[in-house]
Amino acid sequence: MPPEFPAALFDAGWYRHALRRASPHCDARPAHARVELVVLHGISLPAGEFGTEHVDALFMGRLDHGAHADLAALRGVRVSAHFFVRRDGELLQYVSCDQRAWHAGVSRFKGRERCNDFSVGIELEGCDTRAYAPPQYETLSALLGALLEAYPVRAVAGHSDIAPGRKTDPGPHFDWNFVRRASGLPAGGLPPFD
Repeated sequence: MPPEFPAALFDAGWYRHALRRASPHCDARPAHARVELVVLHGISLPAGEFGTEHVDALFMGRLDHGAHADLAALRGVRVSAHFFVRRDGELLQYVSCDQRAWHAGVSRFKGRERCNDFSVGIELEGCDTRAYAPPQYETLSALLGALLEAYPVRAVAGHSDIAPGRKTDPGPHFDWNFVRRASGLPAGGLPPFD
């Protein structure tokens, strides 16, 4: 069997190894914008609870805000990510990598604002107080490897790196060294933007 080329892993920005879910919370990237940054997030709804369908519902615009007191604060929020990695390693994709997902909010990286314009957002089911699960790292590593081959990614950062003081995810329990080793990133991360 011939080797699989990177382009075969994506079809119009959709990763062939992810369950496809089309979120309405996306739009076109600005003209000439390229995917140069991957932003890693942590999310759980309600906070600290895993395995619910609330994250999926949030990204799909169908969240029942009355299902839990913590969800009421999300009324009117329109957010999405390109990918969501569940605790068991299941991978869902909500937005084509060729489109802009609404994951970063007010953000800045290496002097460039509006990180949604030039990034792919990956949400991991987790929180700041607990370690992420081994299956998540396996899925994330494969996904990062595919993204690094198919797109001109120049850096990988946490949400806390692009929105310091406002965001803390993926949090202190996220194992950056594992991701660097497993995805082939150099020890110091990818080269910084010019």
